Amino acid sequence: MSIAAKLESLGVTLEEAPAPAANYVPFVRVGNILYVSGQISKTDKLITGKLGDDLDVEAGAAAARVCAINLLAQVKAACGGDIEKLVRVIKLTGFVNSTADFTAQPQVINGASDFLVEALGDAGRHSRSAVSAASLPLGVAVEIEGIFEIE
Repeated sequence: MSIAAKLESLGVTLEEAPAPAANYVPFVRVGNILYVSGQISKTDKLITGKLGDDLDVEAGAAAARVCAINLLAQVKAACGGDIEKLVRVIKLTGFVNSTADFTAQPQVINGASDFLVEALGDAGRHSRSAVSAASLPLGVAVEIEGIFEIE
């Protein structure tokens, strides 16, 4: 099954990738490796809050899933609109806006990891870091950057 068909079966539509909000580019391609800038937990509205205070792990994982979808939108843009050029996910680095005593950052970032494996199968399996942040841009709950292999 194609990536686009699998996403459709999951009810996921890749929206147009957002433009960067400052002096950086949304992605950089070096050979067949694509480095995608951090994507925040944003759909039609920001998913904000601090894990361990405003949000629980389940809500954080849902926010991380949104970040993964936004990463794929950037990959699609980098591939000239053809998501089928995605070969595999190499690495994610997830940042979780959390309280000092919150220790479930990996469970939050699982929302992105689980979605990518569901959508891409083995090509979605990746290495990963999940870290706490005292705050994130615009107060979002999660931000995730990624490294991908593309054709």
